[in-house]
Amino acid sequence: LPIKMDFSENDLYKTIDFPSEEVLLKEKNSKFFGYAFPVTSEEDVKENLERLRKEHFSARHWCYAYQIGTEKIQYRANDDGEPNNSAGMPIYGQIQSFEVTNILVVVVRYFGGVKLGVGGLISAYKTAAQMALENATIIEKTIDKHFIISFGYAHMNKVMRIIKEKNLQIVSQKMEMDCEIEISIRKKSVQNLLDTFESLYEIKLTEI
Repeated sequence: LPIKMDFSENDLYKTIDFPSEEVLLKEKNSKFFGYAFPVTSEEDVKENLERLRKEHFSARHWCYAYQIGTEKIQYRANDDGEPNNSAGMPIYGQIQSFEVTNILVVVVRYFGGVKLGVGGLISAYKTAAQMALENATIIEKTIDKHFIISFGYAHMNKVMRIIKEKNLQIVSQKMEMDCEIEISIRKKSVQNLLDTFESLYEIKLTEI
């Protein structure tokens, strides 16, 4: 089994925000089109694959690999009819090599009439995946945790002051007699946040 990446050491991870531009690799009359997409669910993976299958309806293979998650990693490599481990795993190997997650890399192959052999296929799929990732803009993001702050309306000023001081990101808020604010904070600052709220009995902090 491939080595899974471990993001738990710090709270940063690499991904892409936008799909990459299409790249093309030609090998003995076969054409390999490479793409990288940002994804956060299997549903995203399915949608991107369906779109590519429509776009390249006369292609022979739509091979891909994806990795989703930062602390719990979910991944899959698919050869889509190519010989075992000749396409999906070389693509997944590039995802690991570039140390990215929340990403789908697809290589679409049009068969050119000349067989490449397993070694040739591994090399072509690996190179097309590498080209797609090189063509993508890789960014660094923080692993964020989400909490709900629950409190009575009377404590609004206190809560808002903490949110401002700690530079917390408000995701959503419900302001009535009982208020709830969902906030997001980077993983490495969580302990500090818990310590702040520990002594405030009238204000409840719940991780979601």
